Amino acid sequence: MTDDLTRLSASLGDPATPSSGGSPQPLTRRQAREAAAMAPRREATVPVAAPTRREVSTPEAPSSRRALREAEAARAAKRHAPRAVVPRPPAGPVATPVATAPKAPLRKRIARKVFPPIVMAAAAALIIGTSVPSSVLGDPNAPAATASLGEFASALDAGAVIETGASAAATDAPEAQVLAAEADDTSALPVASRDDWSVTSYAEMMRLRYGNRTFAYATTGAGAVRWPFSFAAPISSGFGSRAAPCWGCSSYHQGLDFVPGYGTPIQAIAGGTVTLAQQGGGFGNHVHIDHVINGQRVTSVYAHMVWDSSPLSVGDTIEAGDFVGLVGSSGISTAPHLHFELHLDGVPVDPYAWLITNAS
Repeated sequence: MTDDLTRLSASLGDPATPSSGGSPQPLTRRQAREAAAMAPRREATVPVAAPTRREVSTPEAPSSRRALREAEAARAAKRHAPRAVVPRPPAGPVATPVATAPKAPLRKRIARKVFPPIVMAAAAALIIGTSVPSSVLGDPNAPAATASLGEFASALDAGAVIETGASAAATDAPEAQVLAAEADDTSALPVASRDDWSVTSYAEMMRLRYGNRTFAYATTGAGAVRWPFSFAAPISSGFGSRAAPCWGCSSYHQGLDFVPGYGTPIQAIAGGTVTLAQQGGGFGNHVHIDHVINGQRVTSVYAHMVWDSSPLSVGDTIEAGDFVGLVGSSGISTAPHLHFELHLDGVPVDPYAWLITNAS
């Protein structure tokens, strides 16, 4: 126990214990008891220094130690890494970069430089040629460069000799060639002039061909076969080629155009059966009636009638002279008229010629 007290006294820095050299002096029992009583107090008042990072040595796993070393190396590298130097903007105005367009090919660049002058020169030549009188560019009193064919023939008839060669001013030129020609009556050819030609339009040709046609006829308004009106109604257009009177009108007329006046009643030319009664299309309000005349199927067509003026329906049986409708201008039409057609076995024929032959 004495040894324990001695070591405790030496650790607490007791003055009775020598720090260096010599042998320790023994303590009495009283001193030992006092030293033992004072030891806890000194331990409580003596500050204990915190261990440093290097002094800490805890038993850790190898992976934790490696992670600590890597973290320590990263912090050290961060401390010693060079700082980024931010360049200061230059003093004064800053020039902004200008985007440049892609460079055009050489051919296009040459065309851009050469083409505009050529166009301007052509425009200037056109303006000069159309505005400057011809007398400015040449002498109007100068003799003609060539003689006409008639003058050449007259000279041959007179027995003249035509010479061709260099001018008299060129004395050094060789002897001119001489061409001798005898007069011949066949050499004088006729000369055509503009007055010998003329132009005739298609409409004028149609008027010359069909304009002198007359559609005179007489009717009593009775009989098994009759005209579509009880009186001789005027006819404005006949069967065949014509100048189209309107856009969409036919240039080959397949019927007769009667012009008795708007609202004139139309009668059937013969007894038969209604095969078509329709409103619409180019014919407007129109009706087809089939007849059997002289053993042949004849179809009569009545077109351009007033809308809803015909009481007929498909399948109706009618007699000659029955009411068909009123003259109008429905469909593609230029004026009130009755467009009348006749088909023999489905083939259009001239109604005027057929009615002249068959109507009573």
